[in-house]
Amino acid sequence: MKNSFKNLTFPELKVKREELNKKYMEFRFQSVIGHVDNPLQKRTLRRQIARLNTLIRQHELTSKVE
Repeated sequence: MKNSFKNLTFPELKVKREELNKKYMEFRFQSVIGHVDNPLQKRTLRRQIARLNTLIRQHELTSKVE
């Protein structure tokens, strides 16, 4: 399931990225301990973070051009 991040503003994108990074780190710690309900969530979180990084970079490049 893809989340729609395109309608978020630049500061909201950064906040959402930090939130997902924290969630990803917590998930990694839980997976080491062995208490993970859905192991595929790791891949989903990584992909969402990558989408956010792409959108943030696009905002940076468009603001640089203008």
